[in-house]
Amino acid sequence: MTATLKEFLEACETLGLLRLIVTSSAAVLEVRGTIQNLFYAELPKGRYANLHQELYEFHLNLDKIAQVKFETGVAKRGNFTTYAIRLLDEQGESALSLFLQWGKPGEYAPGQVEAWQALKQQYGEIWQPAPMAAL
Repeated sequence: MTATLKEFLEACETLGLLRLIVTSSAAVLEVRGTIQNLFYAELPKGRYANLHQELYEFHLNLDKIAQVKFETGVAKRGNFTTYAIRLLDEQGESALSLFLQWGKPGEYAPGQVEAWQALKQQYGEIWQPAPMAAL
């Protein structure tokens, strides 16, 4: 599939409520939110997708993402399937994880799992974004 990361992120709006997870060597930050109303900026450090929500702001350096990977798993608490999208850097490390967020454990919003599956079908289990000419 020849699509850019920008196009992919905009398609993620269909996923609804997500848990966005960023992990460093010393901390893990998890927030609940949706991917919508993205805006973009080109800075000396790279091209960024930006998201402003009421309780947080998020900035993703698009130039640092080399692959996108769709994964299912089993919840750490409860016995139900989790649905994740991992944005991987050049070393194959997760720069950002997007998990479908459930209401009650294992109960996703109507159409949410289907939207995740449709994106996986469209982009493939592991996908490499096409280079972006400009924002």
